[in-house]
Amino acid sequence: MDLVPVIRELLFSHDCVILPGFGGFIGNYAPAHCDKTTNTFHPPAKLISFNRNLSHNDGLVTGTVSAKTGLGYSDARNLVGEFVDEVKKKLEKGEKVVFEQIGSFTTNSEGNYVFEPDRELNFNLQAYGLASFTFAPLAGISQSGKIKSDEADVIKIRRLRKYLWRAAVIIPLAGALVAIPLTTDIFRTGTQNTSLYPVTAVTETAKPKSETANENKIPEAALNTGTSDVNRITDAGRLHATDETPSPATECYYVIAGSFRLRENADVLAGALKVEGFDPVVIDGPNGFFRVSAKRCSSLDEAVKVKNTLTARYPGTWVKKTI
Repeated sequence: MDLVPVIRELLFSHDCVILPGFGGFIGNYAPAHCDKTTNTFHPPAKLISFNRNLSHNDGLVTGTVSAKTGLGYSDARNLVGEFVDEVKKKLEKGEKVVFEQIGSFTTNSEGNYVFEPDRELNFNLQAYGLASFTFAPLAGISQSGKIKSDEADVIKIRRLRKYLWRAAVIIPLAGALVAIPLTTDIFRTGTQNTSLYPVTAVTETAKPKSETANENKIPEAALNTGTSDVNRITDAGRLHATDETPSPATECYYVIAGSFRLRENADVLAGALKVEGFDPVVIDGPNGFFRVSAKRCSSLDEAVKVKNTLTARYPGTWVKKTI
């Protein structure tokens, strides 16, 4: 099966598409730009590069092939492996391998893969329908005169800003100098004008002791009621705490057959396990991954037996203990 159309389709919606055992295609976003030498305007694009070190199986290509062909996950993985082996054999013979509308591969003298991207197809969906075009500069327009007028406008704006800043500082200061003398006792009669900080004597009328005592007194009935309520709540809480008995924790073991970043890939593997007679469950794992459990076991021995059964078809199967 030719997997090039599958990879090309995935590059429109993913920034990284890994072909297991071969390498990863990475989409790099480039903004719109103008080539002044040719007067050509280019729309924003997603340029494709290749990284040979990204060769692990993240389940994206395998899950897509399984969904399109209706094959099980293991059969789809074997189909992807056959395609990769065929590409590698051609490169080892020195042949040029072309991934249509993606790029071409060759091998250099050191045995490394050399990828040459095909820039005719733009994988950026936001630039759909936009194409590069050439536009000649307009004739008969003097740019020097426009630049001089723009500079004059900038100078005027800077001067206006400078005046506004000065006014913003001077006006509040002048208002404060006028308001301060009016709010003091300097111009009032009956005060000492020799002091800039006049002090006015203020006499307070003391409250009767009986009134002060009544304000600070707490009714005895309210005090007793509050104390009994507190004791009642405390006793109830203590009785509730002593009556509770924690239930013993139960252990279970999940046989994990795969872990995926995309939920649809996890669902594909779960469907394949269900066809094989297992009772799969998709579990939320750390870092946003989805783990596919083939079976939930009550003992470790049972989980190990199930793991040994699955290891031949699903390498890397492991057991997760939960309480």
